[in-house]
Amino acid sequence: MKKVIMLFLIACVFFISNENAVLYAEEQQIQEEIIYNILIDRYNNGDHSIDYNVDVNDPYAYHGGDFQGIITRLNELQELGITTLSLSPIMANAEKGYHGYWIEDFFQVEEQFGSMEDFQLLVEEAHKRNMKVVIEYVTQFIAPSNPIVQDSEKADWIVDQELSEPKWINDTVKLNLQNEAVQQYLFDVADFWMNETEIDGFKIQAVDQMPVSFLQALTEHIKSINPNFYLIGDILEADKNSQEILVSTGIQMIENTALNQTIRDTFLKEDNEVSDIYEVWEGSGNQLPILYLDDMYSKRFTQEFSENGRNSLTAWKLALTYMYTTPGVPMIFQGSEIPMYGEDAVAAQSLVQFNSGDSDLQEFFHKISSLRTQFPALQYGDFELIDSSNAMSVFRRSYEGDTLYIAINNSSTSQDITVSGIEPGMQLRGYLEDNLVRANDNGDYRIGLPRESVEVFHLQPDKGLNWGFISFVCGILLLFVVGVIYLSRKQKQREAEE
Repeated sequence: MKKVIMLFLIACVFFISNENAVLYAEEQQIQEEIIYNILIDRYNNGDHSIDYNVDVNDPYAYHGGDFQGIITRLNELQELGITTLSLSPIMANAEKGYHGYWIEDFFQVEEQFGSMEDFQLLVEEAHKRNMKVVIEYVTQFIAPSNPIVQDSEKADWIVDQELSEPKWINDTVKLNLQNEAVQQYLFDVADFWMNETEIDGFKIQAVDQMPVSFLQALTEHIKSINPNFYLIGDILEADKNSQEILVSTGIQMIENTALNQTIRDTFLKEDNEVSDIYEVWEGSGNQLPILYLDDMYSKRFTQEFSENGRNSLTAWKLALTYMYTTPGVPMIFQGSEIPMYGEDAVAAQSLVQFNSGDSDLQEFFHKISSLRTQFPALQYGDFELIDSSNAMSVFRRSYEGDTLYIAINNSSTSQDITVSGIEPGMQLRGYLEDNLVRANDNGDYRIGLPRESVEVFHLQPDKGLNWGFISFVCGILLLFVVGVIYLSRKQKQREAEE
């Protein structure tokens, strides 16, 4: 009987969620996406026939991840609520260029990942699941073995390399983006991938290291071909030129390093103030950023908070609730949903350990992503900190007359916050833990949460008890009881006759 009732409730929620999805499908914006960031070589090996230079014992060699490996995992990613795949560079690289940044040929697919046909199939299969595909576009760095470097007539295409980090950059040559011939060449590269594949966007690598004038020209060129093409900015140095890039170019979204570090630091330990994140966001010019916790260069978030004795499900619930309900676009680095451990960049880049997944965490990924999709206020709404107390904060998001309250208690004890100023006759319905808050005698709403927990409340009319639904459930229960009694009597009658 419990299964029957649960199936009925799930069907109702599914209908409501899909109805909202249909209403907003025609005007989908980048704010609606949930991005999954894939380092292709270290994701999943789906085609062993192309393991030409694979050595899983060498942290700097290819480990076998490929396009087919991604295809085989698309259903699982869809269940997590992922809407966009962001892939590391796919262009042909020099030996051991597993990361994609040592480009030898801008117009060929890296053979370790598969063929052009394999990549086109990946895009096709993703689109069948209503998922977009974005590839990282490296415009400045090439391998010393790239034919451009060997061409004496293109000596003015190259400039001195000034950076030494990340480590892969020491084995690259830097292109001169001030050179008009280089600019046209890179425009042609963008045209090629847009024409030959049905990708949905570029994540342009190291936008903070290029002249804003070139980035402006490049993004204008791309948008002239496809106005709906996503353009995301990747940065190498913390928030350098971020505001100028967002204002002056077609880049729609860029990282906010300070904000992401604050999110990470806040949830590494209990009793850290959640309001600290809001203060960093409020003081930042980049207020619609990419939000993430893990990347390919750092100790894994799970590794770090576990060293502090924190439970994986608890820490991820707190962090994901903030990421999925506040301004910006959540980006999940591969393996975070497992969740994977890793004490440094080498460990963080291990092949994803699919056989060690936490089903409760993956269920929460699905739940919080469904909630984000169901309520456009969590994607577009105004954002306001209502109050904070002892490591608990309550935020409000409003959009086109719809309001949600996000409560996050990072405290080691139960906490509560009183919300006032809500019109009479309303209630706060919780969607993560099924909490319900009604006005007290003073017309205020007391939101109380247990230690280290979260809830997302929807402001809606207080209609009292849902007698129609209660009657429906009672009717089903009554039929169930009658059926059991009837079958029991029949069984006794058969036994008596025997």
